[in-house]
Amino acid sequence: MDKDFDHAVEVVRQYDKDRYLSALLAPEAHRPGLMALYAFNVEIARVRESVSEPLPGEVRLQWWRDLLEGTEHGAVASNPVANALLQTIETYKLPKHGLIAMTEARIFDLYNDPMPSLNDLEGYTGETVSGLIQLACYVLNNGEEPKVATAAGHAGVAYGMTGLLRALPWHATRQQLYLPKDLLDRHGVDPQSIFKGQMTAELGAALTEMRGHIRHHLERVRQAVDDVPKPCRNAFLPLALVEPFLKKMETPGFDLLKQSVDLSQLRRQWILWRTSNKSFSAI
Repeated sequence: MDKDFDHAVEVVRQYDKDRYLSALLAPEAHRPGLMALYAFNVEIARVRESVSEPLPGEVRLQWWRDLLEGTEHGAVASNPVANALLQTIETYKLPKHGLIAMTEARIFDLYNDPMPSLNDLEGYTGETVSGLIQLACYVLNNGEEPKVATAAGHAGVAYGMTGLLRALPWHATRQQLYLPKDLLDRHGVDPQSIFKGQMTAELGAALTEMRGHIRHHLERVRQAVDDVPKPCRNAFLPLALVEPFLKKMETPGFDLLKQSVDLSQLRRQWILWRTSNKSFSAI
């Protein structure tokens, strides 16, 4: 790998441990492409953390969209993630519309608007996470159309929603809420109580329903297992961590607003390694 791909590996290692560990279990020839994709995802997912207000964030996301659409940017040569991504697009003939859709979906992150509905949340996780899984499958399938839309769709929603639940206390500190408004309203949850860090019975019921939705999508992935080409299965590996995360949330007395939902790196590595060496349905 050249220095651009080396940099991408470091970005993923630092900010996206699950995908970093899973990519290490992929065929060596495809690891650089996976790391470039995952580093791009980190870059656009962390835009809000690098700006003080939404407008500069929109400018940064527009920079990525322009790059993907072929507009020249003088700063590209000095952006190793962009260089690695462009090389990966060329090598694997990646469909750029999926990458562009990811940047457009991330505009939501820049504002504190409520997530309107469960359908909207599924759409958001579909664009940001399912799309990434499909693109990773292109890499693992050596640039050939992987035809994994159904499995990737459900996998992205399950993994994406789990990640948002894990990040709930962090998002609450900045008055941002990804839990869908229709679900909160159904359970009588006052968003202000979440922002204050108060775990209520109403919120507990809403979180239970959310975990049920996640498990529904997880089961749909298992049902679609036969449609996923074997070379593509590494892209789904992080999904093996969803159930352990959910079970930790369900520990008696666990307060999602005050406690971290995490696993040791050793346990993560073991779960991912075990899953990579077992039947894909073990996810």
